[in-house]
Amino acid sequence: MRTRRTHRSLAAVAGAGALLAVTGCGAADMTKQASPYANAQGAKTVTLSVQSWVGAQANVAVAQYLLEHELGYRVDTVQVDEVPAWDALSQGRVDAILEDWGHPDQEQRYVEDKKTIRNAGDLGVTGHIGWFVPTYFAEQHPDVTNWKNLNKYADQLKTAESGGKGQLLDGSPSYVTNDKALVQNLKLDYQVVFSGSEAAQITQIKQFAKQKKPFLTYWYQPQWLFKKVPMTEVKLPAYKEGCDADPKKVACAYPQTPLQKYLNADFAKDGGEAAALLKKFRWTTEDQNEVSLMIAEQKLSPDDAAKKWIDAHRSTWQAWLPE
Repeated sequence: MRTRRTHRSLAAVAGAGALLAVTGCGAADMTKQASPYANAQGAKTVTLSVQSWVGAQANVAVAQYLLEHELGYRVDTVQVDEVPAWDALSQGRVDAILEDWGHPDQEQRYVEDKKTIRNAGDLGVTGHIGWFVPTYFAEQHPDVTNWKNLNKYADQLKTAESGGKGQLLDGSPSYVTNDKALVQNLKLDYQVVFSGSEAAQITQIKQFAKQKKPFLTYWYQPQWLFKKVPMTEVKLPAYKEGCDADPKKVACAYPQTPLQKYLNADFAKDGGEAAALLKKFRWTTEDQNEVSLMIAEQKLSPDDAAKKWIDAHRSTWQAWLPE
């Protein structure tokens, strides 16, 4: 989804057009325009940055529904790629990012140095990026789950797009990933092939699975697709703190990343009940996957999916409401 550094440092999914078409999320492109609600003085308005992967859209859908229906706010959502979203948040063009996978440079610049952004706490979900093969292939060839054996299977994993090498399927070229460096530094006979977006990648994975074909893909957890297409992670060299510090020399796995929320500093201070709710917003991987599945697979609108989850989990979200 993403490096998500991890370099989504970790990162992320864009391919916004294709995914928005799937999810029905009508976000604007904040790279070119500002929300009419951002920094609206004296008005009960909130502007939320919504990234293009469906898990992040699930967060925003539930937060938006509660802000509107429980607290009486007007909420705008805007589509921004990962790094530009930090710039927009610092400038007050958006009020909150509800799922960040780790951007150390931006954290240092805006949280530590300029103090224009504040950390709003854990989302409650731990993210992890990795390389995965379908479980049906792993069961047939158990040793494929160790990266040292990947070259043995390169011929079975090649496609018309991978130039005679094995294919490592990635999402959008805008995701910040370590995959090209990993292929090179681990001396793997593979080619990174971009599907274009999370939605396109899901479509490709489903097609492979329907035909019981082997594939190797960059993927991430949490993600609802695991319930539809069981996949097994390929073990890369163990992650150690700092092993991904130089993007060109990365030769280790992606880390486990507790996903974070961030608020514009002025909004964090003066955002009233809205800021209070977003600071308290914390749910589980299972909660997020439940809403994501409704949006991406069952084709509910984000608003309808949020309402369905909210109706069934009152005790969870009531704890987020301001006292």
